[in-house]
Amino acid sequence: MKNIINTVNAPAAIGPYSQANMANGILYISGQIPVDPVTGKLVEGIEKETNQVMKNLEAILTEAGMTFKNVVKATIFLKNMDDFAVMNDIYASYLDAESYPARETVQVSCLPKNVDIEISMIAHQD
Repeated sequence: MKNIINTVNAPAAIGPYSQANMANGILYISGQIPVDPVTGKLVEGIEKETNQVMKNLEAILTEAGMTFKNVVKATIFLKNMDDFAVMNDIYASYLDAESYPARETVQVSCLPKNVDIEISMIAHQD
């Protein structure tokens, strides 16, 4: 059985999907884009965008009773791979070096609302 996870501290879904689903102790978080959940507006610039995405992911993890330490897998979509180093430094600042998740980062031609970054995660309850 799955349990749908939603929080007002992350942007509401903009389509037919949930922010996250919990099934058998595994949390599947939908891709998050840099929308400020308070204003509903996009933030701009790869630094601000990456920070907002990570805050959105953290809010969903918190709602599910987890932290970034529970994350076992991340998928990062970048519109421009030239943003990788900046994104990577910010991404790493949210994580515990002792428990980095598996990850891939891919460049894509377009993302929802024409943002520069989207990140999805899978986490596991301890």
